[in-house]
Amino acid sequence: MRLTKLFFLLALIFAANITRGQDDPSKDLLQLSGVVVSGDSLTPVPFTSVMIKGSNRGTMCDYFGFFSLVVRKSDTIIFKSIGYDEADVIIKDTLSDARYSMIQMLQRDTLLLPATEVYPWPSKEQFRQSFLSLNTTQDDYDRAFANLTNEKVRMAVQGVPISAQSNSALAIQREYTRLYQQGQMPSGSLLNPIAWAQFVNAWKKGKFKEK
Repeated sequence: MRLTKLFFLLALIFAANITRGQDDPSKDLLQLSGVVVSGDSLTPVPFTSVMIKGSNRGTMCDYFGFFSLVVRKSDTIIFKSIGYDEADVIIKDTLSDARYSMIQMLQRDTLLLPATEVYPWPSKEQFRQSFLSLNTTQDDYDRAFANLTNEKVRMAVQGVPISAQSNSALAIQREYTRLYQQGQMPSGSLLNPIAWAQFVNAWKKGKFKEK
């Protein structure tokens, strides 16, 4: 009788262990880690969303594109990032190790939007009225252009004294003329602009008037 009870108790324990091994949910869990990179440049894609499809669990990559989370075998992992196409990865149920590493590439998603022209006026009539009533203030360019009239430029040039470089060039020219005309009659200054300027100044000052 005791042997029968002992045999029955051992059978219950063995069956319980088998059932516990079959129903243990932790055997399908594994640590998934990896890096998300761009498919065209292989540079990390920071802050990519890594979600488990059909659940509210997931994580986000860091600045260097690294992520790590606990998943189950046969789970579908969804990778999402702004400017990239969504990628889905199915975790194989044949994995025997409790850790799995991967490198996930995302392809850029190029969106071509139609051109949109934004106008501040709802109609052409309002634009015409606003344009005609526009009061433009005088800017620096307009003031500079007004100061470059012929009369103001002439007055400004007359008020500027001769520089040291100009005085030196004039003295050298006079000495050259003196040496060139030495021993002969001096030539006229009909084509000399400096002589003409001196003549005009003397005429304006009235030096040629009869006394």
